[in-house]
Amino acid sequence: MPHVSAADGTQIFYKDWGGGQPVVFSHGWPLNADAWDSQLHLVASHGFRAIAHDRRGHGRSGQPWQGNDMDTYADDLAALLDTLDLRDVVLVGHSTGGGEVARYLGRHGTSRVAKAVLLGAVPPLMLKTDANPLGLPVEVFDGIRAGVAADRSQFYKELAVPFYGFNRPGAHVSQGAVDAFWAWSMQVGIKGALDCVRAFSETDFTEDLKRIDVPVLIAHGDDDQIVPVAASALETARLVKDATLKIYEGAPHGLAGAFERDFNADLLAFLNS
Repeated sequence: MPHVSAADGTQIFYKDWGGGQPVVFSHGWPLNADAWDSQLHLVASHGFRAIAHDRRGHGRSGQPWQGNDMDTYADDLAALLDTLDLRDVVLVGHSTGGGEVARYLGRHGTSRVAKAVLLGAVPPLMLKTDANPLGLPVEVFDGIRAGVAADRSQFYKELAVPFYGFNRPGAHVSQGAVDAFWAWSMQVGIKGALDCVRAFSETDFTEDLKRIDVPVLIAHGDDDQIVPVAASALETARLVKDATLKIYEGAPHGLAGAFERDFNADLLAFLNS
């Protein structure tokens, strides 16, 4: 399996399909690159080079004790772009992956990057503070950590339901999607899983967003039960200089059904713009 070496020697798995302008995908917690397979196939089939990696601690990448934080995630992404010598890149990040993309742009700049897409992304800050009253209280994230620590298998099965909006009236529940979510999630080491909760919930990306000087598509469902839109996409759009905001009515956090079809169309249009 192809890997690149991070600065501390951690092996980062990636998949690399097609040819053309590179589009690099960063996945959400607690998943891996396979969650992007439909989009990888889509963009590779339309003349782009599609690349996605497993975040450290997740999937087929190494599971180090240290480095499960947003700065290191961004540095791992930089190692991938540098090792493959990717240029004119479009970065696409979902959820925690959106934080990884934002921190990469704030920390490493845009010399290799042409555009970015933030989908259901965690920036600017998920945690509720005095300065961020729209965020979620720390008890929400404490509950996630407790669920992972106590019975992560059952927790992931239950988390998949609101993730895809399957708990909403009239929702078409895909048992296959729930099973895939569970299978991907069970590949993350428990240390990396727990550390990543702190990384995605407590990292403040405000200054990273202000530094971004390339076009950014900000896409978010207005029925996102995992990353509420008011504290995330709406605030991010206010901070990014060249932002296009796309809100999907009734859409959940995870890509499924009509939401996935609509996002795919918008992603291709943005790539070709």
